[in-house]
Amino acid sequence: MRSRIPVIVILGATGSGKSKLGIEIARKFAGEILSADSMQVYKGLDIITNKVTAEERLLAPHHLLDIVEPLQRFTVVDFRNRALPVIEKLMQDGKLPVIVGGTNYYIESLLWKVLVENPVKQMKVQGVTVDLMDEAALEHLPSPQLYERLQAVDPDMAQSLHPNNKRKIIRSLQVYAQTGRTHSSILREQRSADGGSELGGPLRFPHSCILWLQCDQKVLDERLDVRVDTMLEQGLVQELLDFHRRYNKERLATSTEADYTKGIFQSIGFKEFHEYLVLSEEDRDSEKGSKLFHVGVDALKLVTRRYARRQLRWITNRFLCRPSRQVPPVYGLDATDPNLWNEHVLGPALQIVESYLKGWAPAGIDPLPVTERSVKNDLKIHHCDVCDRMFIGDIQWNDHLHSKKHRRMLQRKQLHKD
Repeated sequence: MRSRIPVIVILGATGSGKSKLGIEIARKFAGEILSADSMQVYKGLDIITNKVTAEERLLAPHHLLDIVEPLQRFTVVDFRNRALPVIEKLMQDGKLPVIVGGTNYYIESLLWKVLVENPVKQMKVQGVTVDLMDEAALEHLPSPQLYERLQAVDPDMAQSLHPNNKRKIIRSLQVYAQTGRTHSSILREQRSADGGSELGGPLRFPHSCILWLQCDQKVLDERLDVRVDTMLEQGLVQELLDFHRRYNKERLATSTEADYTKGIFQSIGFKEFHEYLVLSEEDRDSEKGSKLFHVGVDALKLVTRRYARRQLRWITNRFLCRPSRQVPPVYGLDATDPNLWNEHVLGPALQIVESYLKGWAPAGIDPLPVTERSVKNDLKIHHCDVCDRMFIGDIQWNDHLHSKKHRRMLQRKQLHKD
């Protein structure tokens, strides 16, 4: 039975209706849903992370929600290792896995063979033996020190990473410590395998398809603004305040500045409302508090719209611009008008899934075309002497060279020379 069961992946910008479609598909075909969201794995903050409600969870079984304590370290490898057994079990039982995403790299970790196991060994950095799984110990080491170690053991990988990207630098050092092989050599091996590409290894589940919920950008922006307003009505600020008192206040008492790069504190909302959250109760009720509250609301709406755009760029770049990569068929579904949901989204989606369950190509519904990117992205470091900044990859580099900021700096330096 397993070979006939497809893996269905639902993608789209935040606010496009992914959770709704996932539940409808799971109910129709006796499937179960896997959330591929790096913030929804954490317990708490149900409003700001936009988790499905308790009532919605009763409509279809959901996996990988609320499985990690808020301050617990949880990596993409941890996610993959938790998610793959769930998918395998569902397929063995003849049930349809429906992956709803979510977080880009979480989805990629399931679709493609692109990761190695978590390391367990130690390594010497600047003569000091460091437990590479001890996150606290690693955070105390400066990025230049870690980067220098990576340059020594894996210069090819170092050349493709920004010296300040501590998370990826640590990851590559961990791979070397565990396997005795460089991260770059393992990636080259994956890419050269049958079905591999410049982005990694072959597809993990060849019998899979992607449903992409598309939406007019202006309509989506308006929808996201309304969603933020709805979250506020549901108690978003109180949720952040309660969480701040329980987990963040103590952290701030021992640190000069807030760190919103770890655990659930990476969620959109904390950073935007930080100035408001740290006020006393009296100050929150003052004119200053009101002003900071509205600044937080505007910032939250802006960052949410920007996040949606990043999600869309990722879908296009990873799935529709890589002819050399094994990519599941991507079917576009127009979710712009909620009144036409059944006609434009649900109906075609059910037809596609039913066809895949029967082993047929969907009649009258074609996947989106895949085209070659016009710009290659050689992942090497570029340094702009004019702006004194570093960029990884040709795309970032070309974008910077044509940016207004670079041209202004160039003109300014030219004036000083003259």
